[in-house]
Parts: sequence; C-alpha cells; structure tokens
Amino acid sequence: MKGMIRRWLTVLLAMLYLPVSAAEPWDALRQGGVLILLRHAITEPGTGDPPGYRADDCKTQRNLSEQGRAQAQRFGTMLASRGVRPVTVFSSAWCRCIDTGTLAFPSVPISHLPALDSLFRDNSREVAQTAALREALQRISRSGVTVWITHQANATALTGEYLGMGEALVLRPEGEGKFRVLGRLIPPEH
Repeated sequence: MKGMIRRWLTVLLAMLYLPVSAAEPWDALRQGGVLILLRHAITEPGTGDPPGYRADDCKTQRNLSEQGRAQAQRFGTMLASRGVRPVTVFSSAWCRCIDTGTLAFPSVPISHLPALDSLFRDNSREVAQTAALREALQRISRSGVTVWITHQANATALTGEYLGMGEALVLRPEGEGKFRVLGRLIPPEH
C-alpha cells in the first residue's frame, strides 16, 4: 500500500511542475499574435537604482553587466534560431531595458511605453500602469510577435508571476485586458 501511495504522490508532484506544453509557446510564437513579456537581462549587483538616479541618464542607473549583455544577445539568438522575429519592441525608459532590447533585437526599433517604466520605488502607480498594460494588450498585433521589456515589479503586477533577470513569459491576449500564459522562456546559459 505504501508503494502505491508513494507512486501516486510522485505522479501528482510531477504534474505540478509540468509546463503548459514545451512546444506550445514556440508554436504560438511562430504563429504570431502573442506577446513576449521580458524582464531586462542581468545587471550589476544591487536592487533598484542608486539614490538620485534619473531615467534619462544611464550613468545614474544600475545597468547591465557583461553577463547581462551576453544574456540579452543569447535571448535574441534563441528566438531567431527558432524562426521568431519580433515585429515590435516596446521598453521601459530605463537603460537596462533599452539595452536588453537593443542587444537582443538589433534590427528592430525600440519604442518607449511608459506603462513599462519601473514601479520599484513608487508602487503608487501600480494600478494605473497595470491597467494601461492591460489596455495595450488589446492592441497587440494579431499577425506578429510583440516584445515588452520591463522590470520584475511590473511583470509581477501584470501576471502574478516572478521573472528572473533575462526571463520572459509568452502571453496570448484574450480581449478585455485578459491573457493566457503560454509558457516561460529562459535564455541558454552559453
């Protein structure tokens, strides 16, 4: 009896950790009409930005590390190797987000979307910015792949999911600001 219970517990635990479908996000990305919600790549050590930072001055911010620059390039290469080429890239105004996009998608112009700007030090804007993102979801191209590059606090406010640096979620907009998470993308280590 203990052996059967142990097998059932093993099966149940394994089911908890199964992704939606390993192929589903990649199939959806090739078909289009989806959003890649990407947290900026790895930064220099620290949390948030130094006191006195300015969004319009990269020298005052916490920026990508060498490891992060390589990670951003690997993310873009990972997508391109699977035939995924974003048609539109939007970013937070923070340099670490813009740099992530520039390195990952060098041939795609990056546009600023204020709702992607960091909420870390001022979460009083969380409700309004998240509502703006939900509205923007309704404008996602139905034929291509859109990328939003943002910060952990923003990604969590929108999806309830925690993203590590350089990780992304693939979202399928379902109307009225709703979406379905199709999977998580993690760039290869090397």
